Amino acid sequence: MPEFVTVARVEEIPPGTGRTVEVQGIWIALFNVDGSFYAVDNTCPHAGGPLGEGHLKGHIVECPWHGWKFDVQTGARPENPNITVACCHIRIEGDHVQVALPENFK
Repeated sequence: MPEFVTVARVEEIPPGTGRTVEVQGIWIALFNVDGSFYAVDNTCPHAGGPLGEGHLKGHIVECPWHGWKFDVQTGARPENPNITVACCHIRIEGDHVQVALPENFK
């Protein structure tokens, strides 16, 4: 069973926004899409850009460095679904957002 870590309070991440959080020494991009939370690897596979600082439109985040886009629900790049970022487990406990890394997370 993955170990969940509290990374934020729900009200700290308004709908349509994201932020970067640390989970067990790894940087994760955390997003609120209309009240549903998603977490993916913060590092864009193109050039290492910080996805947590990217522009979120719907469930698509655009890397602030070179514009690569990823679906925060699946981690897939819409233009080429063979390119992905890892997704993390997430849950809401009371007003806390908690994230757990999947077993194969690098």
